[in-house]
Amino acid sequence: MNQPFIKQEKIRFQHVDYAGIVFYPRFLEMLNCLVEDWFEEALERPFSKMHETNGIPTVDLKIQFKKAARLGEILTKKLWVKNLGSASILCGFSFEDEQGKTCLEGEVTLVNVAFQENKNDIKAAPFNEEMKGKISNYIIN
Repeated sequence: MNQPFIKQEKIRFQHVDYAGIVFYPRFLEMLNCLVEDWFEEALERPFSKMHETNGIPTVDLKIQFKKAARLGEILTKKLWVKNLGSASILCGFSFEDEQGKTCLEGEVTLVNVAFQENKNDIKAAPFNEEMKGKISNYIIN
């Protein structure tokens, strides 16, 4: 049975607003870090290498904020694949507090793109079979 990709993150002062809760754009940065870690650690495709010839931009994002996350808390961030297309991935994600309560959840669609050396010509590019195999390990229906 496939499992989600999981990382933990401590809520730091840099993440919070005056009330001591995570300022919502910081959640999006945390999500981007989760995606970047997934590509490097699980898919063996670090952004530092991938971005020489390819990219994986977000083309759609749906998010629901369920409860506040506070300074000092540890969040468990989970990411899984809901659908794998030829050049796109629909991922589900959730961030939970230490009691297992969901702080936010949603879906993000990522598209594999290739670009020329000058990066002006960008278009969707299918994943190769090896990458599809690695991504498939995270499909959860």
